[in-house]
Amino acid sequence: MWSSSLATAWTAADMRGIKLDHVACGARSCVAAERFLESVLGAEPYSGGPGNGFRGAQWRFSNGALLEVIEPVGEEPGFLHRFLDHGGPRVHHVTFKVPDIDTAVERLRAFGYDPVGLSVSNPGWKEVFLHPKQAQGLVVQLAESHPELDDNPWLPRQTDVRRDAGSPPAVALLELSLEAEDLDAARRQWSDLLGARCDDSAPRALLFEWPQSPMKIRVEKRMDGIAGPRALRISGSRPIELPRSPQPDLGVAFEMV
Repeated sequence: MWSSSLATAWTAADMRGIKLDHVACGARSCVAAERFLESVLGAEPYSGGPGNGFRGAQWRFSNGALLEVIEPVGEEPGFLHRFLDHGGPRVHHVTFKVPDIDTAVERLRAFGYDPVGLSVSNPGWKEVFLHPKQAQGLVVQLAESHPELDDNPWLPRQTDVRRDAGSPPAVALLELSLEAEDLDAARRQWSDLLGARCDDSAPRALLFEWPQSPMKIRVEKRMDGIAGPRALRISGSRPIELPRSPQPDLGVAFEMV
């Protein structure tokens, strides 16, 4: 059971300040994913830099949505080495920007979650995580961000892919599609805990959206107890030849809607 008094620690205004910032895929190489994201999907390089045991890069789509790719660095067995060895490239986490990390931790505990990996040493990027066993089959990162104070800020990126007048226009990255056995638990996590507006008009599916976020999370009912990411859903005005199976460098299926 969770405490309603603690669970309301964020005000209504604070709840509107929660933003789904990006989806991140764990991959063996950011460069390997680059050509598909830029030459096929038309995404633009956005930012990138080093992290703790990884190196990352982000791409921006036509609607402003961000997709991040992280690759392992350093000696094994780092967290990303273990992740890739266990299941190969695939969606690793979703990141939410929150108004205050201390209040976020308090709220997670009030809802009965066990936050892990709390880090507040960098004044520009304070973070905490939910383990996938508690969070619909994927890592959920909550971060309080102050770029002007960041000890190691990510910088704008240049691309290694040649872009010219014939480069394809970028598609929109609309949704991360998840599967879950318990839609009520999904509603509790994404709406009650993290402030999403929930559209339940579709049969056996819930669509969650945040006012400041161009990307949404769709959760579809699955009966076999397996939870986690299913696909990234995109839209665009041009035909695109997408892999029939998960894109090999990113380990996730892309669906045109």
